[in-house]
Amino acid sequence: MAFKKAKETDKSLTKTQMVGMLAEATGLAKKDVAALLANLANLACAQASAASGCTIPGLGKLKLVKRNARMGRNPATGETIRIPAKKVVKFVVAKAAKDAIVPPKK
Repeated sequence: MAFKKAKETDKSLTKTQMVGMLAEATGLAKKDVAALLANLANLACAQASAASGCTIPGLGKLKLVKRNARMGRNPATGETIRIPAKKVVKFVVAKAAKDAIVPPKK
């Protein structure tokens, strides 16, 4: 079943609305769909720290990225500060998802 494309004026879906739409589309119980979404989120978080990250087919990839230390500026005082190196989680959107949301120019 294809879902209706959202308009710019639409609000984002709540978890309850998303679970309801997925349950209707798949024929599963809402409780089962909610459990599946929770398990998918837990699996993605657990696997994101791996070297290859966690790929969700058709949606994108979660990966852990190391950011180097750098110099920054405090906007309130203008003082130069050192920002330490850190690890951050990055989400890279899949090409299929990009093309579905914003079609490529021809």
